[in-house]
Amino acid sequence: MIILIAAAAENNALGKDNQLLWHLPEDFKRFKQITSGNYIIMGRKTFESFPKPLPNRTHVIITRQKDYIAEGCIVVHSLEEAIEISPKEEEVFVIGGAEIYKQSIENADKIELTRVHSEFEADAFFPEFNTSNWNLVFSEKHTKDEKHQYDYTFETYLKK
Repeated sequence: MIILIAAAAENNALGKDNQLLWHLPEDFKRFKQITSGNYIIMGRKTFESFPKPLPNRTHVIITRQKDYIAEGCIVVHSLEEAIEISPKEEEVFVIGGAEIYKQSIENADKIELTRVHSEFEADAFFPEFNTSNWNLVFSEKHTKDEKHQYDYTFETYLKK
């Protein structure tokens, strides 16, 4: 099962200058809980935005750079190659960035989306998806508090 996992604003903003636009500790916690123990597919720039590889996950990095090396990670040169080397019987998570989401949304079986209830100036956006092709099977709203600057909703969509 191919699962896209992302946090996106009301205007689908994901980030700017390879940085997230908000800090939502509960979203980080959910991301860790959902992806731990699994393969995570990402673009090179997304990988390079991390201070170090994320623990307890197999990193699959997509890059056009033929000589790119990331210690302890699997480096491939296309989304198809990333999917091919990932286990077929397990959940595989696409974690970004914008171009990788755009390429993979048609192949996705599920979307785990944190919708941040604000709009942001950004240079990376989650792709538009037709909600008539997806069933919203889970929705949990959270209001801003001392640790979370914005209201947000955890949403899970399954492809029809």
